Amino acid sequence: MLYTEVSRRALFLMKPDQIVPLLFVALGLVACGGVEPGSGPPAQPPRPSILLVTLDTTRADRLGFESNQFETPHLDTLAARGLIFTQAYATAPMTLPAHTSMLTGLYPAKHGIHENGRFVSEEQSLLAGELRERGYGTAAFVSGYPLSRQFGLARGFDHFDDAFADGQAERDAGSTTDRALAYLQQGSRDPLFLWVHFFDPHEPYAPPEPFRSRYPNDLYQGEIAFMDQELGRLVAGFEARTENGPSMIVVVADHGEGLGEHGEALHGNLLYQGVMRVPLVVAGSGISAGRRTVPVSARRAYDTILGWADGQESPGWLSGTEEPVLGEAMKPYLQYGWQPQTMGVSGSLKVIRSGETEIYDVETDPAESHDLAAEVEIDRPLALALRDYPREPVSTRTESETLDEETLRKLASLGYFDSGTEPGVRENAPNPKDMTHIFRDLDLGSALFVRGEYAATIPIFSRVLEVDPENLAVSLRLAVAHSVLGREREAQVFFERARKIHPGSIDLRHYQAMHYFRAGRWDRAAPLFESVLAEAPRRLPALEAMAQIRQRERRLAEARRYLERVIALKPAPVKELTRLGELSMALEDTPAAIRAFERARDIEPQDFTHSLELGVCYLASRRLEEAASALDQVSPSHPVYPMALFKRAQVAALRREPDWRERVRQAREHADATTRELIARENLFQGSPGR
Repeated sequence: MLYTEVSRRALFLMKPDQIVPLLFVALGLVACGGVEPGSGPPAQPPRPSILLVTLDTTRADRLGFESNQFETPHLDTLAARGLIFTQAYATAPMTLPAHTSMLTGLYPAKHGIHENGRFVSEEQSLLAGELRERGYGTAAFVSGYPLSRQFGLARGFDHFDDAFADGQAERDAGSTTDRALAYLQQGSRDPLFLWVHFFDPHEPYAPPEPFRSRYPNDLYQGEIAFMDQELGRLVAGFEARTENGPSMIVVVADHGEGLGEHGEALHGNLLYQGVMRVPLVVAGSGISAGRRTVPVSARRAYDTILGWADGQESPGWLSGTEEPVLGEAMKPYLQYGWQPQTMGVSGSLKVIRSGETEIYDVETDPAESHDLAAEVEIDRPLALALRDYPREPVSTRTESETLDEETLRKLASLGYFDSGTEPGVRENAPNPKDMTHIFRDLDLGSALFVRGEYAATIPIFSRVLEVDPENLAVSLRLAVAHSVLGREREAQVFFERARKIHPGSIDLRHYQAMHYFRAGRWDRAAPLFESVLAEAPRRLPALEAMAQIRQRERRLAEARRYLERVIALKPAPVKELTRLGELSMALEDTPAAIRAFERARDIEPQDFTHSLELGVCYLASRRLEEAASALDQVSPSHPVYPMALFKRAQVAALRREPDWRERVRQAREHADATTRELIARENLFQGSPGR
């Protein structure tokens, strides 16, 4: 018999030596199948669908559930039924490094992304890929160019939406939410992992109405209020889609915004609370409302979400495990050679190391106004964690060498710049916290420089050099600005200044090569570019310049090899492929020309402008049907239309198309000076009207 309530009562009437044998009998019966036929093992609980919402540039203290000064009703409603982490921290105050940490579970020192405009290694395991292997449908909708697919975080997503209108570098939360909701209505696969990124509070602040009018003196808060509205729509849509099963929601910011605290208006340069402490709310099936004050890292999004997918009860943030929380701000080091900065938090104590040590009690002193470095000792676990975190990251500069001008322009439009100079701490390198008075000039000058407003950059960067005379990046930018403006003597002054700062600088050679290139002095530019490419073979501007130099020197085979290297580094190299096709035609390599033109056409079929060249190549290869189709695509408004008509008439004559004579007549009627003579000499046209 089975172990029922009756048998439990019977056990109390037995002697102790009779109980054990009876239990063995009962267990044996269960093990041998004393259950209902066909019942099998207990069913596994369904895995939850998961929504991850990342809020760009959003301070924790600007949300309603933290401060009654602000209204964020939709996020507050979610927080009221969820778990709020009051001491959550970004791993870095920049978009791509912070998100890479959330999607890998690693600090930047491990995943290698320390600033925007870098490329996540294809060998790096990402959260979406892990979830897809576990049977999840995966989709992402990002709103800012630093997270666009070319930088590597799209891997593992079945659907990755980074379509920004008209070449823009961002889109607002309304547009992103519309697209995410449309996707949810398509009935995607269960369980679902959906990542939605909102970029709105990022400078420049431009909230739509009515939020602009509601917050005329605080446009940053207006952006947050608009984003909160769209977050409400998104959460409602997600929960409607997942109402018949378990679901989990995470809302977390990648980093905050300085808003002038400690001298930092924006973010990226320092490690104080305004930019490093972020909002974090977890809600969903089985989550009890509450608050946790233990410090946690945003990077644990990876462990938390993966744990839910694996059926763990308390993964990641929910485990209650305490650990030192770390972070870094490497932009000033990578771009200007200033001191690198690392951060550690344990309990209420926060340590910042940047050539000197600062310690703050962020519970009693959230403004970090009283440095305790002379008064307290760092506990051993935090001290060891800070000691083991690399102070100077391994150079990622070779990765940035693949950034083209359009990418640099889009990043610059969002306030992100790449100096191009090699990282390294200068002798007597300044502490970033002591250089806040030139942050504005550095950002403004860099923005103008990337937009090509070189004359305007010169007085700004000159002011910077008065304060920071050993700044290699600024010296080189001043040299370039004078070079582009045709000021040879001034350009050489700043090139020489850069040489004294860093005699072996690869960037010095690169920019001097560009100086000679602009002046048409190929003999001086080419050796410098070649020396650059010997050290940095993926540097796009140098490869592009060498392709042009060799083409102008009529060394076409070499030009083609450089161009092929450029194409290998670009995600959609339409212009380069058409140039490659033209070079291959000049080299009489028709098959290579066809391959290049076809690739360009396949990338942008609606905007393909080389149908004539492709048609001519098809004709030369006697691929007549394809030649006819390509030549028919040439618009009558195109300057090469007379040549297209001539070539199309040739194809028609070779194929003996029924209307070939009419084609010849049209070619003759629309002929220009070049095609008129060709038509007159073409033997294929014998027997046509006019011959």
